Amino acid sequence: MLLGGALVAALLLTTGCPGADPPAPGSAAATEDGPTTGFADCTTLTAPPTTRSSGPDGSPGPERRITPDGSVAPPAGGTTASENARPATGGDGPGGGATPPTTVGSTGPTEVTPVRSLPTLSLRCLVGDTEIQVGALRGPAVINLWASWCPPCRKELPAFQRLFARANGAVGVIGVNTRDDRAAARSIGEDLGLRFPSLFDPDQRLLRHAARPLLPVTFFVDAQGRIRHQDQTGALDDAKLARLVREHLGVTVPS
Repeated sequence: MLLGGALVAALLLTTGCPGADPPAPGSAAATEDGPTTGFADCTTLTAPPTTRSSGPDGSPGPERRITPDGSVAPPAGGTTASENARPATGGDGPGGGATPPTTVGSTGPTEVTPVRSLPTLSLRCLVGDTEIQVGALRGPAVINLWASWCPPCRKELPAFQRLFARANGAVGVIGVNTRDDRAAARSIGEDLGLRFPSLFDPDQRLLRHAARPLLPVTFFVDAQGRIRHQDQTGALDDAKLARLVREHLGVTVPS
């Protein structure tokens, strides 16, 4: 019995978490009305990153490189992310542009996910009461759907915090706490030192737009608010996250 429980835990850590029931309210050490030092407010989400240009169809423009001191290096050679990342056989998706592949599962088949716009829905900030129109968000940005009860989510959240710090505003990092208790989510933010803004989605409205109802999910969003790539392969580390940002958003961030 103990062996079976350990196997299930290991599988969840490397693959994904189904839409299980979240912890009961009040189960976390923090309280909803108590002070919190994790997560930023969401007022910055109303303005897109300004260090990247995009092509006329919303595809990433010339690749930018973030140097270790946080400055933005000029593009080299004028190569675009779309030239580097688009498959040779990709067609046009519903939102226009190429259809980059998304790998489903750690060893599963590769699915081609059409480029599509972010859905039209509004979510409140995890910290404060600011309401954000998800469909109005603009990139380059990564949007990570996570929950405090999801082991692979907790494992990869520090990598998103490091991306947030290293990108220095060239790539937006946005969390979406999904089907969770607000106090438990804030407690995780404090424990892990998370400072990027996060939205609160207790009804998992955004998760319904993912390929599978599993956490964690990461959307890679371009300057037109289009999802260029979706990742549901399990916990991302620094190297893989940096590679996906480079391939699909055209920004090179130190890993």
